[in-house]
Amino acid sequence: MLVDTHAHLQWASFDKDREEVIDRARKVGVECIVNIGFDVDGSREAVRLAEKHEGVYATVGIHPHNASQLDQNVLNVLRKLSENPKVVAIGEIGLDYYRNLSPREAQKKAFEAQLFLAEEQGLPVVIHDREAHADTLEMLSKFKRKINGIMHCFSGSTEMAQQCIKSGFCISFAGPVTFPNSHKLHEIAKSSDLNKILLETDSPWLAPQDMRGKRNEPAFLPLIAKKIADLRGISVHELAEATTKNAKEIFQLP
Repeated sequence: MLVDTHAHLQWASFDKDREEVIDRARKVGVECIVNIGFDVDGSREAVRLAEKHEGVYATVGIHPHNASQLDQNVLNVLRKLSENPKVVAIGEIGLDYYRNLSPREAQKKAFEAQLFLAEEQGLPVVIHDREAHADTLEMLSKFKRKINGIMHCFSGSTEMAQQCIKSGFCISFAGPVTFPNSHKLHEIAKSSDLNKILLETDSPWLAPQDMRGKRNEPAFLPLIAKKIADLRGISVHELAEATTKNAKEIFQLP
């Protein structure tokens, strides 16, 4: 059994075959998918899909790209959505200094507000961090021992990975770990505590090496699992067992 801890099944590219996508995932052993919110509508749709499908769960949150839309009304909507029993985290939240689609101060304000929401609701967080490592760590340090969560599609250094793990966060690996030139990610995947590793596809983006150029989907998760297992010199079964256990613990899945 595998858990795809980060997918966006509500994205329009899945509109024509969403049911088949979920079915294909199950057929290759991906029995749980965590569908990630990124704005108000995307969060609502994530919850709707989770309610409809067994083994699909949801997160709710405002992505840093959309940080400017966060106000008290939006925060209240997220709070209400987060009370649904199939909502397992607040996310995807964080900072993105690569695209800067929202002003950095707006990003920081939205990030902090949602970290407070996660603390209030007793939920983990799903962190987006792109070229904002120092500010992300500084913000999370304010909530040390108050919240835990996942560093989604990790892109930091080995030192940052260890720092995040010590702070109670899991490191999640997506398609880029399968790329031949991702030497830094390979080293982190090899050296990180097996009890703190998660798998994700970030569908529909970041397809693994063997599927480059295609729309990504949860059924491709075994390719990521195999690459990490090979890097660590363990069986895919052992890796699947550990990462599924980790996902169940961090998200409190049944």
